[in-house]
Amino acid sequence: MPLRAWIQASRPLAQVNIAVPLLLGEMLAYAGGAPLDVGLLVLAHGFGVLDQLFIVWANDVADEAADRVNEAPTPFSGGSRVLPEGKLHARQLARAAIGAALAMLGVSLYAAIALDRPAMPLAWALAVVLSWAYGFPPARLSYRGMGAVTQAFGVMVVLPLIGFYLQAGDVRGFPWPALLPCVALGLASNITTALPDHAADEATGKRTWPVRYGVERARKHVLQLVALGALGAPLVLPHSSQATWAAVEAVPLLLVLVDARTLRRPHEPSRERTLRFVIRSGAAINAALLGWIVALVLSIP
Repeated sequence: MPLRAWIQASRPLAQVNIAVPLLLGEMLAYAGGAPLDVGLLVLAHGFGVLDQLFIVWANDVADEAADRVNEAPTPFSGGSRVLPEGKLHARQLARAAIGAALAMLGVSLYAAIALDRPAMPLAWALAVVLSWAYGFPPARLSYRGMGAVTQAFGVMVVLPLIGFYLQAGDVRGFPWPALLPCVALGLASNITTALPDHAADEATGKRTWPVRYGVERARKHVLQLVALGALGAPLVLPHSSQATWAAVEAVPLLLVLVDARTLRRPHEPSRERTLRFVIRSGAAINAALLGWIVALVLSIP
């Protein structure tokens, strides 16, 4: 089992999609008065690393057929490519995914028993079930047009709640309105990464958002959702000033405006145009999330 192949299969870049929502939940707890426990923070992100490994390894197995016909993979989409390239076998990835899920369960049981976080096994079950239902029978939600909603819920609702819960020990103080802009950004993220895979997904019957609505409409939906999420800063930072809201909204909205201009250039080569759109949209989504996190940290006396 060559190490390089496993690193490729692990898709380290995907950790951003896990770590940032967890960190947002942790900083919401910290800004809400919970003490920042570095040990719990490390445990949460250890859980996040295992969750990422489970997701990417399992998704490679679930999407093998689509990935094999995908002639235009990118660093952000099309799977890790270890199966189409013959570097690993599906059985190896399946076993590794199960191992990652069991390791997540071990972390959750430790948190429940030793750290008085009894709901963590439930959080583990929810994370595993959502990831499994996303790509595998009988649900296969990503093939039935529910992939964007499932990912948005799992990444932008479940993960911030886990981060908050581990730090605060309870979710009763969670600022629930903050989840609305989070979900908007989660939907945008799923649609964005599905754009380069449109042809392969359509050929294999995977009803992603771009397959259902077309690439051009999906791009417009991404920009609308990112703008909506970015403008939701007052829901995440209700006690901050209008100047703070404007500051954290500026970068993602500027990137949205840049992307909006590209919609008027249909003559550009499709692959290059799509890749630039994906990069800018992903940057806008993470700029909004990181802006909220920085503002939360700075709001603490």
